[in-house]
Amino acid sequence: MNTLEHIAVIPLFEGLSQKHQEDLAAIVVQRVFGRGQSIFSEGDEGNGFYVVVSGRVKVFKLSSEGKEQILHIFGASEPFGEVPVFAGQRFPASAEALEESRVFFFPRKAFVDLIQRDPSLALNMLAVLSRRLRQFTTLVEGLSLKEVPGRLAAYLLYLNEKQGGTNQVTLDISKGQLAGLLGTIPETLSRVLARMSRERLIESKGTRRIHILDRDGLQDLADGGKHLP
Repeated sequence: MNTLEHIAVIPLFEGLSQKHQEDLAAIVVQRVFGRGQSIFSEGDEGNGFYVVVSGRVKVFKLSSEGKEQILHIFGASEPFGEVPVFAGQRFPASAEALEESRVFFFPRKAFVDLIQRDPSLALNMLAVLSRRLRQFTTLVEGLSLKEVPGRLAAYLLYLNEKQGGTNQVTLDISKGQLAGLLGTIPETLSRVLARMSRERLIESKGTRRIHILDRDGLQDLADGGKHLP
């Protein structure tokens, strides 16, 4: 697909007119990042926002001790780094390519100029930002209130819904990255997966595929009504 066709299928710009899409295509900058390459670092000037065209990008924070907490992993058509565009602030977290990734970069000044000429552009972004806020609220709640089994159960159910609601789930990140996303370590994650398998909640099929055997049991675990022995 060309640039205009890619912009047309980005949910952030869903429903925009052909003219709006052409205006966006006129200001976008295409960039390619190799695996492990930094896209921006926490504290960098928020001079624009990004949309993943292909590949995957993680957004994360580092503690003063160097511990990484993954906040989100973004795939094709998902925007990231957009909050500073409206706030005029620095990036509150860092972003890095998990694999070779092609992204669209929308410079802040050019994008704000478009919004000032036509505020309907901002309405779409506000809807996406609202969904993102709910996701981060859930993340904070999970990290602060739930134990690792509950966090993992909630993530598997979320991923299952995202992938179509069948009983098959394919992990789209490594178990090490998943551990970082859930605020734990790989060894603990492996033990929890094994306990879930023994309880017949799930069945692992290789390193990335998981079969959900007891959806209600997973939901109880995610809600805190059930605990693993």
